Amino acid sequence: MQNPPSPPPPGHPPFILPCKTTISKDPKTTLYVILAISLFSLFFFLSLSSSSSSSSTSASQHEADPFLFPTHQTHQVLFPNPNSEPTPPSIAYLISGSAGDLGRILRLLLATYHPRNFYLLHLDLSASQTDRDALALVVQSVPVFKAARNVNVIGKADFAYPKGSSTIPSTLHGASILLRLSSNWDWFVSLNAADYPLVTQDDLLHILSFLPKDLNFVNHSSYIGWRESRRLRPIIVDPGLYLSEKTGMFYASQKRDLPNAFRLFTGSSFSILSRKFIEFCILGTDNLPRTLLMYFANTLSSLSSYFPTILCNSHKFNRTVINHNLQYAAFDKPSSAEPRLLSSNDFEVMIQSGAAFATRFKSDDPMLDRIDQEILGRKHSNVVPGGWCLGESGNHTCSVWGNADVLRPGLGARRLEKRIVELLSNGTFRSQQCMDE
Repeated sequence: MQNPPSPPPPGHPPFILPCKTTISKDPKTTLYVILAISLFSLFFFLSLSSSSSSSSTSASQHEADPFLFPTHQTHQVLFPNPNSEPTPPSIAYLISGSAGDLGRILRLLLATYHPRNFYLLHLDLSASQTDRDALALVVQSVPVFKAARNVNVIGKADFAYPKGSSTIPSTLHGASILLRLSSNWDWFVSLNAADYPLVTQDDLLHILSFLPKDLNFVNHSSYIGWRESRRLRPIIVDPGLYLSEKTGMFYASQKRDLPNAFRLFTGSSFSILSRKFIEFCILGTDNLPRTLLMYFANTLSSLSSYFPTILCNSHKFNRTVINHNLQYAAFDKPSSAEPRLLSSNDFEVMIQSGAAFATRFKSDDPMLDRIDQEILGRKHSNVVPGGWCLGESGNHTCSVWGNADVLRPGLGARRLEKRIVELLSNGTFRSQQCMDE
């Protein structure tokens, strides 16, 4: 332990040298001396600030457990006959919920957890501050979360009306925080409490490690159909944008024309977006994301159209889109606004779809227990075991951990690989990319 620095000698305040200075009575000389002292003081304090900032950044990079992130360690994949060993990517997860969703958010966090990823948890303003405090306390109490330092909770919550437009700024808010928290993640995924994974994170990271990091998995279509009259032409005012309590949506009596300055695309509120695209939406100099943010501020369920419209109207990103969001959802009919609740009858079709996630599940649905047991291998109140877990098999497999770069993909990786190969085949990939219908 280093000894504390000795205090300065009495009679001399800190940072002031105890020397005698003679100042000429010549006004010009006095002015030069004052300017010189001022410049010296400015450079001195700037150097202190720069030194403090760099040391703080350096310290934060080494706060994570070195057993999880050893330096100069190559990526190892525990998979039959691996052809190559690419570096595993990282995913930034925004996990959101409302009043009564505390338990669901924690369960979803445990089901999607991996030390390489980053997690931001958000309970919106309809939830109590007590729930947000409890969520933060639980996160702080889990040893591996503390070791990896990759789970955070939003303290100043937003309102997010799924049927309004406030979900867009709420999502962008979470994404911007994740950009600030780390410069190392590659994809952004926004989950809500009704979602659940169908593959382990070892499965997902393994497959993504072989793909270009600029790909965006987004359902999109320029065919508007029934959405024109029910979603795109009606004018709404979302109270989540300007009120601090939950109230009803305001509908204008008039309807507006469809835009001709850009092409509208619709899709799903769930997507897997590249870091480059998220930076383009939040930090980019192109004004398209901000223009569309203003346009969709008065549009129903606008999150499902916001990202697809930006992607397909941007020459920089319209060739990076894969027309599938890797999420399984079932609808009663094509014109249904929301997917229906899944049941046990959907289990086999859902798993064989090759999707990485599924929606919508009821709270504490028995099918979630089945996914945990048969697909994820997750025990109650534990994270999903992966290649980084070194403990004995049982309830505490991940109480001892090692290198987070070690992956142990399973059957889920094979199903996901098959699905992505189908999506990237020459017959479907380019032909379904941002096309006019």
